Amino acid sequence: MTRHEPVRSVDRFGDLKQLYAEMTATPEFQAAFGDPMPLSIVEQGEEPGEHGMPEELAAQADSAGVIATIFDLFTGTRLEPLAAEIAWGFVNSFHFVAGKLERREDSLAVEIGELARSPDMSEVYNRELEEKQLLCQSTAEQRVAIETMRDYAAEMYRAMSGWPWSPARGSRASRISTASQIAAIDFLRARQLDVRDRHNPQGPIVVFSGPAIWHDVDLLWERLDLVKEHIPHMVLMTTAQRSGADLIAEKWAASRKVQTVRFNLLGSGMKAAFARNRKLRDLRPVMAVLCEGSGVQANLYEELDGAGVPIHAFRKSDQAPDKGMPVRRITDGRRSARAERRRAAAAVA
Repeated sequence: MTRHEPVRSVDRFGDLKQLYAEMTATPEFQAAFGDPMPLSIVEQGEEPGEHGMPEELAAQADSAGVIATIFDLFTGTRLEPLAAEIAWGFVNSFHFVAGKLERREDSLAVEIGELARSPDMSEVYNRELEEKQLLCQSTAEQRVAIETMRDYAAEMYRAMSGWPWSPARGSRASRISTASQIAAIDFLRARQLDVRDRHNPQGPIVVFSGPAIWHDVDLLWERLDLVKEHIPHMVLMTTAQRSGADLIAEKWAASRKVQTVRFNLLGSGMKAAFARNRKLRDLRPVMAVLCEGSGVQANLYEELDGAGVPIHAFRKSDQAPDKGMPVRRITDGRRSARAERRRAAAAVA
């Protein structure tokens, strides 16, 4: 980045007035301040209320103005060498508060995820979940506003001092500056969060497992539809068989736009399968749909039943007779395999 020579105090305020006169709120400030949520919770424990945001142009002007004022006050005096250091501290104050808000937001998001995994139809549960969501959204709104002010103040610091602003530690993912300083530790943390989100989805988990040979599609689709009615935001977690019951369940999930996680074996053999069953239990699913199969399905039933998970269990004998008809195709509308079988039987007769 090219070093800018600081503007001296003789023309500083004149330049600043011209800058403000020409200035309009940038898209970042318009997005952060221009359209606040109807309701917010300012502090944890407070009731939701209608709280306004600072006017976006004033927030933008004052973010820069507070930095420019320090330089104007100190330039030409014996305190001039300290101007950049003091101004850096003001920008860092925005950065420090933004970091606190980000950690609070992350903590609230974890709490919301835990609540969502253990649904309860009581009024107390619903109120707690709604308040947590609103508090998390309010905190995110505060964080974005402070980050936007920090980044604009940092730009003014660069213009006045000639050097880009960087935090003492941690990282700053800038929204305005052309250069973003990302600490290595935060990069690794972001990768960990990405892995967690892909393998630990935020939603009530419904476990599904069945044998590699299963022909009654309708039996499973009808029960999964019923489960989804009770758990609309469910995540289907299967034992990753590429045929039979698991494949039928995954096709159902694709047609209903339900997120699916295929929990593959970490190893081979029965020992690995039983270890996976324990991991599925430890994910605290809210429900399970299990089809009779091998000892793996029997062990999974015991693990989940012992943990108090409600289970929809099907025996092989619960299936409709297999007349050799093909498995239903996945289309926009649901076709009845049984109806197809009846029409085929009637045509033969």
